[in-house]
Amino acid sequence: MSERSTDAVDQRRDALRGWAGRALEAGDSLTLQPLAGDAGFRRYFRTLTVPSLIAVDSPPERTNPARFVAVADYLRRHGIHTPMVTQADVEHGFMLLEDLGDCQLLSELDEDSVEGLYGEVMNELLCLQQIPPCGDLFPQYSRELLLTEMRILPEWLAGQMLGYSLSDEEAALLERTFALLLDNAAEQPQVLVHRDYHSRNLMLRDGERPGVVDFQDAVWGPVTYDLVSLLRDCYIRWPREQVERWALCYATTAESAGILSSLDEKTFLRWFDWMGLQRHIKVLGLFPRLWLRDRKPGYLPDLPLVIRYTLEVAARYPEMAPFADWFREALLPLIERQSWYRDYRTAGEPGASLQRMPQ
Repeated sequence: MSERSTDAVDQRRDALRGWAGRALEAGDSLTLQPLAGDAGFRRYFRTLTVPSLIAVDSPPERTNPARFVAVADYLRRHGIHTPMVTQADVEHGFMLLEDLGDCQLLSELDEDSVEGLYGEVMNELLCLQQIPPCGDLFPQYSRELLLTEMRILPEWLAGQMLGYSLSDEEAALLERTFALLLDNAAEQPQVLVHRDYHSRNLMLRDGERPGVVDFQDAVWGPVTYDLVSLLRDCYIRWPREQVERWALCYATTAESAGILSSLDEKTFLRWFDWMGLQRHIKVLGLFPRLWLRDRKPGYLPDLPLVIRYTLEVAARYPEMAPFADWFREALLPLIERQSWYRDYRTAGEPGASLQRMPQ
């Protein structure tokens, strides 16, 4: 980060502290404790008050604080426990939110707890998917947007990180693969999609329903998107048989709730698998972009697990085999030279090495 950028960040932090101090009638005595950020441009601080709140710096030129407030309010009114926005200055991009604590779902998951905890957060997902549309608040997860996401892989993983230039034939192969995944998304019932419904964005609180954060980019899209985000989480892995059992159990419950029409298990699992493949192809480009463009290296150690998901799923479908072969032959030898790389074949296994970097 340049000196000028650092100065601007410091100025915004000081401005946020001043605004929050006035809003809370704490003046100059207010202390803000920095918290780990997410993959976006917002910064989060905990106020050392009673009760504590979360102060958010959401630069309006790079984020949309007004939409954040609107989505948070709409979801809360429909029973989803998003953090309450207690005060906001959307013009300057400052907000004070309810503090949902530090207990992420990820930190509580193990073989003994996972069935019960996933049951809770899948019930919450069922509630989310039954929320009705609201004008233009939730845009369609369009083919164009889904395609743009997948094209991050050739640009940022292949090109920017690995220095690999695709031939015309390789580019055509990727576009054919992407088209199949887009058709798969379009086949599915369309519901409200959180877009990052995973173990780091679900907060556990004693005796209460899970808290849901990082919801501001919600769209209207495929029914399996959030489900596969949760069950094939980029930060933790469960055995395939277990994941498929959970997915089919969810499908049965969603059918009873009127979210899904009756369909065979094979079709639903293909929807689920290919939707996950679309998401993981995006992530394979997104995590390198977060490092190379935004100087956020903390996601790089999670790439081997995403590679594992991508290649394991692609290997199960003949239509995806050419893509999997290309990835193994063209990109994997270059990936294996990266300092963050660990054997993808054991990524997510108990005891597998995972070196954390700062977010």
